[in-house]
Order: sequence, then structure tokens, then C-alpha cells
Amino acid sequence: MENMFLFVQKMGPWGIVLIVLVVLLLFGGKKIPELMKGLGKGVKEFKDATNKNENDADKKA
Repeated sequence: MENMFLFVQKMGPWGIVLIVLVVLLLFGGKKIPELMKGLGKGVKEFKDATNKNENDADKKA
């Protein structure tokens, strides 16, 4: 896991551009908004779940 973060830290702006271009080629322009929408929903559900767990812990204390 640490190796992945090291790779991302060493990657420059051109590396990010290259990855974005590869993603565009693989999924196409029409599919990317759907992927981002799904990713956003997943992040929102994760945040809601963590907030619920924090609220439950506060009520028990």
C-alpha cells in the first residue's frame, strides 16, 4: 500500500495527464460522467455511514 502512495507522489503532472487520457480511451467520454456519479454516491454513502457511527458512539457515551 505504501508503494502505491510513493508512486503517486513521484508522478508529475504529465503522468496524471497520461492516466486521464488512458481512462478516456478505455471508457469513452460518455461513460466517465456515469462513473464519477457512481463514485460520488459511494463517497457520500461512506461519509453518511461514518457520521452515523460517530453519532451512535456519542449517544452511548
